Amino acid sequence: GIPGERGQYNGKVTLLVVLSCVVAASGGLIFGYDLGVSGGVTSMDPFLKKFFPNVYRRMKEGTKISNYCKFDSQLLTLFTSSLYLSGLVSSLFASTVTRVFGRKASMLVAGVAVLIGSALGGAASNLYMLVFGRLFLGIGLGFGN
Repeated sequence: GIPGERGQYNGKVTLLVVLSCVVAASGGLIFGYDLGVSGGVTSMDPFLKKFFPNVYRRMKEGTKISNYCKFDSQLLTLFTSSLYLSGLVSSLFASTVTRVFGRKASMLVAGVAVLIGSALGGAASNLYMLVFGRLFLGIGLGFGN
């Protein structure tokens, strides 16, 4: 078009457009919600006892605990950041998958990844299941967005 010229588009706001916007916005909500959950759950004694016993022991033994570096655990940091990192990396690949295979394939990958991540997280009996569950949830978020 000519610079400065405004085009007339006959696009309509359909149910599909609204649902697409809701799904995109939900990705941000889920990341924010997860930040609160992972921050809250990592300070709960039962969670730390089961998955991070060394962190729990250090927390209970330490009389002077800095809020800045309360846990000092690389594994706990891996747990909390795994969802964000996998979401970031998978969103980089999602555009290529969408361009080559279409939106349905991307949404199918997103849905399957979220189901796998939820199942692993819900059934987690050790730290690795927990981290892999969060990785799959991040892949689902990256592809879904």
